[in-house]
Amino acid sequence: MAATCDHPGEYADEPIKLIGIRETPLSVDEVFGAVGDDAAGGTALFVGTVRNHDGGAGVEELAYSCHPSAEAEMRRVAEKVVAEYPVRALAAVHRVGELKVGDLAVVVGVSCPHRAEAFEACRKLIDDLKHQVPIWKHQRFSDGTEEWVGAC
Repeated sequence: MAATCDHPGEYADEPIKLIGIRETPLSVDEVFGAVGDDAAGGTALFVGTVRNHDGGAGVEELAYSCHPSAEAEMRRVAEKVVAEYPVRALAAVHRVGELKVGDLAVVVGVSCPHRAEAFEACRKLIDDLKHQVPIWKHQRFSDGTEEWVGAC
């Protein structure tokens, strides 16, 4: 039987619905569908896209790579968010491989009983994912230079 989820630590079934690192294009609809919950009054999504500039330099393309433990680390981050917020459902997917400007790099979603909780939990999820999960970005700029940016 599902528990009412008005307080952290009380969950309906398993709130982590989708965790993944993929070489294929990401889908906002998939993440939104994964976090749908009839008991949730608020759903927050974050979509990270490849932008055409960084630090004043034009970005031509980039590539993401990850450590073999990245998906397990992503789940650990998700578990911490679930423990801190009244999460009904949570999903997070990150892309690796070659991406072009405009491609989706990361999509995360959280549903909670109320909107403020959903916003806060989603913000915590993406911020911790970017700082703690071993995923690295290799950017190639229009002037021929390149740089590596690490997640942790």
